[in-house]
Amino acid sequence: MKPDIHPDYHEVTIIMTDGTTFKTRSCMGKAGDTLRLDIDPKSHPAWTGVQRIMDTGGQVAKFNKKFAGIGTRKKA
Repeated sequence: MKPDIHPDYHEVTIIMTDGTTFKTRSCMGKAGDTLRLDIDPKSHPAWTGVQRIMDTGGQVAKFNKKFAGIGTRKKA
């Protein structure tokens, strides 16, 4: 095996949407970093059956504004 070609594999803390935390090992970030999830198995529509719109940074509003006139034709 070649030396110094593998990423640094260290412990990080994961914070789920309900606030619970757990530690796991990852090559993301630096040792001791925290990853806050926007969606996880407890809140994902595929597992809960509940649809909800997650507007992170106004993306849904931006999309609606951009495509507001599409599909609405005036009848002659």
